[in-house]
Amino acid sequence: MPVTVSLLLTGAHVIGRDGLVDVRVDDGAVTAVVPSGALATRGAATEGAAPEHVALDGRTLVPGLWDQHTHLTQWAMVRRRLDVSAATSPQHAAALVRDGLADPATAPAPGQPLVGFGFRWAAWAQAPTADVLDAVAGDVPVVLVSGDLHSAWASTAGLRFLGVEHPTGLLREEEWMPASPRLVALPDDVTDALVADAARAAAARGVVGVVDLEVADNLTVWRRRLARGWDGLRVRAGVWEQHLDAVLGEGLRTGDPLGPGGLVTQGPLKVISDGSLNTRTACCFDPYADATGADARGVLNVAPERLVPLMARGHAAGLRCAIHAIGDRANALALDAFAATGARGSVEHAQLLRWQDVERFAALGVVASVQPEHAMDDRDVADRLWAGRTDRNMPLATMLDAGVQLVFGSDAPVAPLDPWQAVAAAVTRSRDGRAPWHPEQRIGVVPALEASVDGAPLALAAGMPADLAVLDADPLDPATDLRAVPVAGTLLAGRWTHREL
Repeated sequence: MPVTVSLLLTGAHVIGRDGLVDVRVDDGAVTAVVPSGALATRGAATEGAAPEHVALDGRTLVPGLWDQHTHLTQWAMVRRRLDVSAATSPQHAAALVRDGLADPATAPAPGQPLVGFGFRWAAWAQAPTADVLDAVAGDVPVVLVSGDLHSAWASTAGLRFLGVEHPTGLLREEEWMPASPRLVALPDDVTDALVADAARAAAARGVVGVVDLEVADNLTVWRRRLARGWDGLRVRAGVWEQHLDAVLGEGLRTGDPLGPGGLVTQGPLKVISDGSLNTRTACCFDPYADATGADARGVLNVAPERLVPLMARGHAAGLRCAIHAIGDRANALALDAFAATGARGSVEHAQLLRWQDVERFAALGVVASVQPEHAMDDRDVADRLWAGRTDRNMPLATMLDAGVQLVFGSDAPVAPLDPWQAVAAAVTRSRDGRAPWHPEQRIGVVPALEASVDGAPLALAAGMPADLAVLDADPLDPATDLRAVPVAGTLLAGRWTHREL
């Protein structure tokens, strides 16, 4: 049958190709990438229906970007929540809460909590307590979620809202995780609208796909969204242990479509094996600089004797495994579990590594799914709590040199869902004009982009999905601000999800 041409993108700069090129898109796929003008010369563009001609005028055309680690519903909600990330003390955070309660844009409805996000208490001189929030909020429930999602700080009324009794109001790890769903208990139509809006914002940054590791029954959630017409992004929907039986009961394997159209597919089995740096719960071989007692080296949320059979079960059913590990001991144990089970997949975060474990990533074929912006968020607290070992904190250059496959994400809402921030952090190891942090671990723009496009060739190729981003700046130009690369258009399977052309 003759091919129906839908788009002809002319005069594009494509990384890895000489001169300008024209790119033809048919039925959602790239069908030709040729020197500019060659399609018209061959007459190929006149076969079938006439294409829509879009002159790119030398703009850079790259594969669409992916965020390989998100909590999409939480990110959608955080975009509307009180930002307390600037807080430098409990009192400072309480002042931000006081202002939020007085602002009609952020004040909660009667009976509902004021929810804030982004505080990082590990570097504070004082630990946060409920009474500090009580002083400004009274009977209004207040729940502040930490920037790493591994802890929350609640007022006394906030604890009642969560249904939790706690002596201080600072909930960490398993004290917090079971209560966290209370904050996302909005009507489905409200949640879905927020997620659709977040997807549009992501598309405006060139994003075509995400791995969604929301702590939820993602099989049900994403089938509902598909039934309501979801078309914003490709989604790989992860599954947690508490929902694993439903996925295995249907015989779903990683990559299987969860509904028509193929936009949403089954993702990996997600397991959180340890905590986080800012909560002092990432599991390490050495104690935290200022810690004593049983938890001085962090905690294991899932010990090896539980992790190994869980991964083996998922692997036998055809699921990839995505194992959260931040501390160096947690990473070593995660790699042990991959070796013991033969499972395929990724370590999520891979933040602090022993040098010998870098080689093990490569030997086992385990993907390092990292969030480079976290290194910028954590550099000061890492220098304090992991003193003397930060040279092996997110060692991207060493991993690349060892042949480790890197993929980038944000862990949104821990960092914004914007792959350009991850690329910039990986390339510069810097933010806000500060000197690079461990500059020996910087990587080039090309490998940073390769870690952000889900394996698609930067040079583009016939046969690949027409998931593309049109940039108004060349990311290889040293003068380009990688954090603010302007995106003129985004195509998902040949359909514009963002367009300023």
